[in-house]
Amino acid sequence: MTMTPLPISLEFFPPKTPEGVIKLAGVREQLYALKPQFCSVTYGAGGSTQDGTLAAVRAILAEGREAAPHFSCIGAERASVRATLAQFRADGIRRIVALRGDLPSGYGGFGEFRYASDLVAFIRAETGDHFHVEVAAYPEMHPQARSPRDDLAAYLAKVKAGASSSITQMFFNSDAYFRFVDEAHALGADIPVVPGIMPITNASNIIRFADACGAEIPRWMRLRLQGFGDDVESIKAFGLDVITDLCDQLRTAGVPGLHFYTMNQSGPVLEICRRLGL
Repeated sequence: MTMTPLPISLEFFPPKTPEGVIKLAGVREQLYALKPQFCSVTYGAGGSTQDGTLAAVRAILAEGREAAPHFSCIGAERASVRATLAQFRADGIRRIVALRGDLPSGYGGFGEFRYASDLVAFIRAETGDHFHVEVAAYPEMHPQARSPRDDLAAYLAKVKAGASSSITQMFFNSDAYFRFVDEAHALGADIPVVPGIMPITNASNIIRFADACGAEIPRWMRLRLQGFGDDVESIKAFGLDVITDLCDQLRTAGVPGLHFYTMNQSGPVLEICRRLGL
């Protein structure tokens, strides 16, 4: 039985050194074998890596691929956001990942945008339908949300403001994703929700990431990862099995795509997609 090809997208972070720039170009070249629908590039708190983000996005565009900068609005003023949108248009960017972002340390206020929904509404007011606007979704609740109901209301506000589609925070429990999508649809938020997939290559890193962003690592998985100790090869083999199985469950259920958090590495994503026949 042939399955309909599943759209793949990839996330990178801006390299901090000239060597990192060269290494990432090689990683992208390998991952382009997957024919990604687009590649997104992250952006630090308060725009701390904005220049690096734009440089990476321009490199991806020059390689003939669609690129989407992450764009966080916390602490920003309307004039600066307007100028950035004009820059994006001038560079030929057609897709944005619109985020609230984290307040920079020592920063006193929110600026003119308190929520991601404010940014989405401003992008639509300024540029109409020029940009495909991605927003974040949190199947296991945003770590700063007061309740699941509040978190869904914040998501609904982003959809009503004009979001085109959403990408989820990483998760390891497919039930959390399916429940979130069902509840969002029931509220009228019917844009595509693309699962964000984080390959597992390092036990301490994945546990730290998950704890920081409020993603649950199921107890059995956490215990297995901790049980491998420093056995890197066993951790990688286990990670490939677990994440391939998660992706297979999601694909079987008909998700609109898979968005891989590459961590600027090609090997794990390529192997997961090879196993999936992608």
